[in-house]
Amino acid sequence: MQEADYLAILKQYWGYDSFRGIQEDIIRSIGEGHDTLGLMPTGGGKSITFQVPALAMDGLCLVVTPLIALMKDQVQHLRQRGIKALAIYAGMNREEIVTTLENCIFGNYKFLYISPERLDTELFRTKLRRMKVSMITVDESHCISQWGYDFRPAYLKIAEIRDLLPGVPVLALTATATPEVVKDIQTQLHFSQGNVFRMSFERENLAYVVRRTENKADELLHILNRQPGSAIVYVRNRRRTKEIASLLQEAGIGADFYHAGLDDATRDIRQQRWQRGESRVIVATNAFGMGIDKPDVRLVIHMDLPDSIEAYFQEAGRAGRDGEKAYAVILYAKSDRTTLLKRIPDNFPQKDYIKDVYEHLQYYYQMAMGDGQGCVKEFDIEDFCRKFKYFPVPVDSALRILTRAGYLEYTDEQDNASRLLFTLRRDELYKLKEMGNEMDLLIQTVLRSYTGLFTDYTFIDEESLATRTGLTRNRVYELLLHLSRLHIASYIPRKKTPYIIYTRGRVDTGQLHISPQAYEERKTRYEKRINAMLDYADNDTICRSRLLLHYFGEKNEHNCGVCDTCLRHRTRHAKEGSTDRELETGIIRLLQEQAMTPAMVAGRLAEDKDRVAKALRQLLEKERIFTENGMLLLKK
Repeated sequence: MQEADYLAILKQYWGYDSFRGIQEDIIRSIGEGHDTLGLMPTGGGKSITFQVPALAMDGLCLVVTPLIALMKDQVQHLRQRGIKALAIYAGMNREEIVTTLENCIFGNYKFLYISPERLDTELFRTKLRRMKVSMITVDESHCISQWGYDFRPAYLKIAEIRDLLPGVPVLALTATATPEVVKDIQTQLHFSQGNVFRMSFERENLAYVVRRTENKADELLHILNRQPGSAIVYVRNRRRTKEIASLLQEAGIGADFYHAGLDDATRDIRQQRWQRGESRVIVATNAFGMGIDKPDVRLVIHMDLPDSIEAYFQEAGRAGRDGEKAYAVILYAKSDRTTLLKRIPDNFPQKDYIKDVYEHLQYYYQMAMGDGQGCVKEFDIEDFCRKFKYFPVPVDSALRILTRAGYLEYTDEQDNASRLLFTLRRDELYKLKEMGNEMDLLIQTVLRSYTGLFTDYTFIDEESLATRTGLTRNRVYELLLHLSRLHIASYIPRKKTPYIIYTRGRVDTGQLHISPQAYEERKTRYEKRINAMLDYADNDTICRSRLLLHYFGEKNEHNCGVCDTCLRHRTRHAKEGSTDRELETGIIRLLQEQAMTPAMVAGRLAEDKDRVAKALRQLLEKERIFTENGMLLLKK
């Protein structure tokens, strides 16, 4: 494929005349059939790097992503450009999934977006063998690395998919990866050879700030009143989202709250309202933001410290994607250090505690010794904790460690699509004409859309029914509930439920073994991430941008000049006046003659030794000079 062809596709579908940064290098690499890893910051234009070459190739691009919001958003944008794209996500019934997969085989579609969990189904793998796949794109590819901060076991299935598609190249994309994770991504995805393209993660328009305060609410209001524009405020838990949003509303600032516990319709409405600028601030847990495309966010404020630099960098990076000046602010109190360090025992409780949780789980399900393998159980963590007097957070962590140790599989909250079963016979149903036009329309639409409704529960999708009937999603929900109350149908609304799947029979706790790989090694890495986050927050001497970039293995040679530490240094130096500048000039003149030790410099200058030492530190910070084998040298 010639450069001109890629540019023609870019111009035809996106209206751009040229590529940005490393986009073209990645496109050329994957277009030539090479396994490729692209490291691009949030807002760096990742989607272009797989959408353009996929349009240039014959066949379908399989896009693996965990982000349902991103799937829907990108499919909609592609369709608006006249490009055929589909997605498979939670909430679709089997019939809809089969139709989607058949379209991918026969319908000349260019993109199929799918979550990693769906890769493991027999239905998908059977249909995949008949698809002509041109390339595989793995978004958020850091999730495949067990060394990363956001490892997701379902990503490991991608390597198995590669075995079903020999010769099909893979493009892995991420905005957050340490050098260790970069190497592991390529190993886990079975790259034929190392092939990495890096775009600098530096964001020149983004000022990183840590504001020390013991009154975060007042400081938040102060910042939002001083700095105009759209904002995201991140908090640690769901309860706080509502509290902070209420605080902002009472102060006359338009705000909504958002977390994973809200139903889909509410989340969508609030996200859209914020994206359109109808509400200025969205107060959210870390469930918000992935795949959200709003370029004019002026502020991202963290009320609590995230537990890794990776998570912070990704969330902070949602500010200023339009290239205009923006701020990423952490509000940091003295107690935050203790709170963050407490997450270590919360995430890695003692092994005896983990064994106790395992034992009580058997009592909870009345599981006999040796029984259980293959059993799938709904798990109500609040009920479990109430019965056995536990706290939910360490129990959740214990179950995740037991999952890694191979004794069970503890899933996150799974979206269980709504289910419907008519309890009347079909001929009795047709007699119900007195229930109104809306109900009649809905019943007729349900009967046309789904089969088997009179013999067993059938998965339904209220959003799809709303589209087909012209009713609102909320009205569909109300009508279905009414049918249920009248005992005409049994309606189980969509809910989020965690599951426990026994991967082996119950064992005695004395035989339960948790390996160093499942516990000690992970705990050590988690502690390192926590400490790196605390080092960042506590730092008041090193440029924050440099500190972040260094964490990701990028060695930039200059300070950003706009973070709080850079501004503090600039202010301090300005106050110290010309005498300090004259001393620095004198040191530079000496080092122009020859390399010297600090003692030699102090000996040549008629100045107080402490003042000379301070001037040398400032020159080192500014990188005007450097040390080598104990000697001071001038930077070229």
